[in-house]
Amino acid sequence: MEFLLEVIGFNIESCTLAQEAGANRIELCDGPGEGGTTPSYGFIKAARKKLNIDLYPIIRPRGGDFLYTDDEFEIMKTDILVCKKLGCDGVVTGSLNADGTVDKRRCSQLVEIAFPMGVTFHRAFDRTKDPFTALEDIIECGFERILTSGLEPDAMQGASLIASLIEKADERIVIMPGSGIRSDNIGEIANRTKAHEFHTSARINSKSRMDFLQQRLKETLQSVSVDTEEVKKIRTILSAL
Repeated sequence: MEFLLEVIGFNIESCTLAQEAGANRIELCDGPGEGGTTPSYGFIKAARKKLNIDLYPIIRPRGGDFLYTDDEFEIMKTDILVCKKLGCDGVVTGSLNADGTVDKRRCSQLVEIAFPMGVTFHRAFDRTKDPFTALEDIIECGFERILTSGLEPDAMQGASLIASLIEKADERIVIMPGSGIRSDNIGEIANRTKAHEFHTSARINSKSRMDFLQQRLKETLQSVSVDTEEVKKIRTILSAL
């Protein structure tokens, strides 16, 4: 079985490092502290120029929940068109109703606008009240993939549900485990879930390269980057399975 590895790119350096380390796809995100928000036009354009692997920007106008206003939904539609114009391979998005069900009306529109790009339903899935109903709704909307931790804080804890979702999906949609995936657990998660695509941030904090730091502000000025050795380890383990 061929395994695919998606890595989050929170900045342009992380994108190129992840590609060099063996990533198959980049989920492009801003706002790491908010779980990922829509990257800027300039960031998307630069990433598309630098990368020859698949590029999927997240379409999420803010942090917090996934219940969007009409204005926020219009922003999402515009951002998807930007991704299409810039030559992205797909986008990562999703929308829920207040009752914890998938907003099928809006999600179907987002998929339609994105075509012919691919569309991943992000971890809004883990906030749904019935994962198997949500699975069928997302398939009906036309998504190609669901990113999920199995409704748990991380994919290891949610491995049993992820395995059940993969079985229920029956190859109608890809179920991609994500959250907390590292080299020390990727083998077990792969064996338990039978998934063939995996999502990791492999994140590390990078210190500022500034020679001068204003000590009175008591800030570290760290930024999120990618641990290339971790990506390589994950890739090696997957190749050996």
